[in-house]
Amino acid sequence: MKLRNISHRMGQALVVALVLAASILGVPGAAVADTVYGTQGMAYSGVANPPTSDKPQSKLWWNDGSWWADMWKTGTGWSIYRLDRTSNSWVDTGVVNDTRGSTLADTFWDGSNLFIASHVVTISSDGTPKPSLSGQPAKLYRYSYSGGKYTLDSGFPSTISNNSSESITVDADSVGGLWATWTQVGGNSTSGFTNTVYVNYSTNKGATWGTPFVLPVASPNPAPDDISAVVAFGGGQIGVMWSDQRTDTMWWATHADGKPANSNWKLQPALRGNGQADDHLNLKTLQADTSGRVFAAVKTSLNDTSSNKTLPQLVLLVFRPGTGAFTQSTIATTGDCVSRPQIVLDTQNNLVRAFQTAPPTSVSGCAYSGVAGSIYEKTASMDNPVFGSGRGTPIMQAASSSNINDVTTSKQSVNNTTGLVVMASDNVAKRYWFSDRALGGTPPPAGQAPVASFTANPTSGTAPLNVTFTDTSTNTPTSWAWDFGDGGTAAVQNPAHSYAAAGTYTAKLTATNSTGSSSATATITVSSAPPPPTSGGITVVNANTANSGTAVTTASLAVPAGTAAGDVLVAAITVDLNPGLTAPAGWTAMVNGQSINSSSSSGARAYAYYKVVGASDPATYSWTLSSAAKWGGGITAYRGVNNTTPLDSPVVTAADTSYSATSITVGSITTATNGAMLIGGVGCDCSTPVVTAPSGWTERWEAAAGQIAEQADKPQATAGASGTATWTLSAARAVVAWQTALKPAA
Repeated sequence: MKLRNISHRMGQALVVALVLAASILGVPGAAVADTVYGTQGMAYSGVANPPTSDKPQSKLWWNDGSWWADMWKTGTGWSIYRLDRTSNSWVDTGVVNDTRGSTLADTFWDGSNLFIASHVVTISSDGTPKPSLSGQPAKLYRYSYSGGKYTLDSGFPSTISNNSSESITVDADSVGGLWATWTQVGGNSTSGFTNTVYVNYSTNKGATWGTPFVLPVASPNPAPDDISAVVAFGGGQIGVMWSDQRTDTMWWATHADGKPANSNWKLQPALRGNGQADDHLNLKTLQADTSGRVFAAVKTSLNDTSSNKTLPQLVLLVFRPGTGAFTQSTIATTGDCVSRPQIVLDTQNNLVRAFQTAPPTSVSGCAYSGVAGSIYEKTASMDNPVFGSGRGTPIMQAASSSNINDVTTSKQSVNNTTGLVVMASDNVAKRYWFSDRALGGTPPPAGQAPVASFTANPTSGTAPLNVTFTDTSTNTPTSWAWDFGDGGTAAVQNPAHSYAAAGTYTAKLTATNSTGSSSATATITVSSAPPPPTSGGITVVNANTANSGTAVTTASLAVPAGTAAGDVLVAAITVDLNPGLTAPAGWTAMVNGQSINSSSSSGARAYAYYKVVGASDPATYSWTLSSAAKWGGGITAYRGVNNTTPLDSPVVTAADTSYSATSITVGSITTATNGAMLIGGVGCDCSTPVVTAPSGWTERWEAAAGQIAEQADKPQATAGASGTATWTLSAARAVVAWQTALKPAA
């Protein structure tokens, strides 16, 4: 980008200044709130760059009937999310890749593996060159997929390069190799700065990489501001395109698969001429096209070299292997005030779908190209790509913050089965935005107030009752106001709430956008918890629960009120990923790290313990995690338990790691003593589903967040087989469960 065009990073303050200067610049300011298009997503913080950038990179992919994204989660890092089209929201799968807030990534799904190339970002401009930093590795994460779950392959992440860069992209060739390209700035203000196009190659799908090398062609040294991108095409070739503002050229180098990586490159200009090169480019290839066409959306610098508003600003280049040459067509002109183009190939409808940033619909002009605002779409035939005039159709626009920018897409083609999802970010309000619609249709409705609706699960039960609320409103609300009826409120889209006391409550959602608002209600019925059961002298004293939704190294549980010496405490904790737990003194493990697909990047572990209370026990017990992780847990105090042999039967467990379980059954145990108390619980690799205890059991507590753990009990008057116990979940998840029995005192 030119120095004058980096201003979009200055955010809302500059936009306000532009509106105030509208009379001078001839740009009318917005008198009323803009119409909302698209859907506002989750907030983010702690990441150095807009999380949907950078220009040639892709953050989305389609797999197994769902759209997925690599998204930054505050306090956690870059995680894999799945789009839940029913609730119109992104769901965290709990799979974390890079935790570095200074990184951005390029992703793609090749039908067998997911690849995420993550690099530390150094942005350089012509006016302010910044050298790439050594010792800041670009890493490749490769995942396998099964049963709705991504699992990091052994040996990953691998290292692509040891230097930071403005952008990096990757793609796979036809012989099992993986290619990466980036530009690397060197030098200093005294000796001068040099930017170089680098490439690296892996013969084994990214497991090991060679030494990065300079692209072996005649012109691998563009301006400090320039970037490169890589694409596989034609069933047997790799292409690298890069901008070169020093020679006013967009260069294109191709390489046949199977040839030595650092030789046999063919170079040609893709676009050349005064003002034709800028550092905005996005490559797409149509894998199903036997002719091997490559489509590239690029931005020119003609807005810097001429005041003619009819000159091309965004250009579609199409490489046709039959002729070995590029054709070009105008996506938008300099007068349209557009920038940061992205394209998706719609094979169902034979369309090139182009997306770009421009000022909001209430603003007709601009002071410079590159100002953030809204995201627009334009389409043209893939065979004869002629685009209509203007910015196109708005697909993402906010009412109160005209700062949406950095649209991102998928490397894959789309069709009527996949539909179309694109994502962007508002780096002033620090929120994601996205657009999801069926192909062949129209963008989401505009100018209509939301029709509020939601689901609550469960809607009845005993206190304390944990309820999850899911927004199902239509017409794209941008804010949500929840009143749970017991004095509790929330302003997030999909909250959870715990009802502590018995009663009948009216939960109310008010959904709002720039056009208006509407409300919906649901009744939540909470009954009193049954009195503690008495079974052979065993009674329940009380219970507590706690959790941490952020990664920590200590899990602390308070001793339930009323606990006395001689009581027996039963505690259960579910931890994210795979840390070990070191229990406080005096605690005995019943379930010791039962795996739920646990690894360093996914899954969870379940633990359960018991302890006989002494005369001077502390008020709180703390477990130490071997590595920081989210957790949820609880503790129940029982009275009348045999202090010498607290357990009356062995512990049995069950696990379902398919991530499709909505229930789990634990096998029967055999009690040896009349009046035993059956105890059991579940651990889930999740933070939201509501657990329902087996029929006839009393749930004592359930963690409300972090990672789900739950515990329940049931008296058994006569010794013998207990029968199986089945817990149910409100959503499909991976889960473990356990069951044993407490032995009554003599």
